[in-house]
Amino acid sequence: MNEEPKIPQATAKRLPLYYRFIQNLHASGKQRVSSKELSEAVKVDSATIRRDFSYFGALGKKGYGYNVNYLLSFFRKTLDQDELTKVTLIGVGNLGTAFLHYNFMKNNNTQISIAFDVDEEKVGQEVGGVPIYHLGDLEKYLPKDVTVAILTVPAHVAQSITDRLVNKGIKGILNFTPARLTAPSHIRIHHIDLSVELQALAYFLKNFPQE
Repeated sequence: MNEEPKIPQATAKRLPLYYRFIQNLHASGKQRVSSKELSEAVKVDSATIRRDFSYFGALGKKGYGYNVNYLLSFFRKTLDQDELTKVTLIGVGNLGTAFLHYNFMKNNNTQISIAFDVDEEKVGQEVGGVPIYHLGDLEKYLPKDVTVAILTVPAHVAQSITDRLVNKGIKGILNFTPARLTAPSHIRIHHIDLSVELQALAYFLKNFPQE
């Protein structure tokens, strides 16, 4: 029995980027696209795109490029676009409120369905159509079909909340706090520290200016 090829994490992170562009191409009525066109649109070099696609077999033909309809159906299946991923937001501050208003409108397969906070003035309200419950009631109200959590809380409470989320069956956490969270190996945690990202951007602008 042949094993599925292991997809590098860097490739996996680029797949949603490719999918969004393919969606736009399909909406505009375009029938085929070359790796060069893809490269210019998503800012990834052609060789990398061809290598990324090669992990999934023959997605295109040399001299023809890629069939847009085929790529669209392929990425939809690969990224489970027909399966809704429900998300909980923990912390309805300024950043959390922005997430609720946006609620991943461009990604119809991902949806924040419930939020938690400790502010009594926010509890019982809805933001962007998402109900807000008290954090103390997380174990009571967090649905079993919610598998992903977004953390926008103070860093000093992030780990204790993570422990509670893990115990409730959350499989993935998008951490917007500076805290370095620990969790069992089967839990996927992505850390996004906005201040660090900005500092890195400023560093690269200063030290590696583009001509």
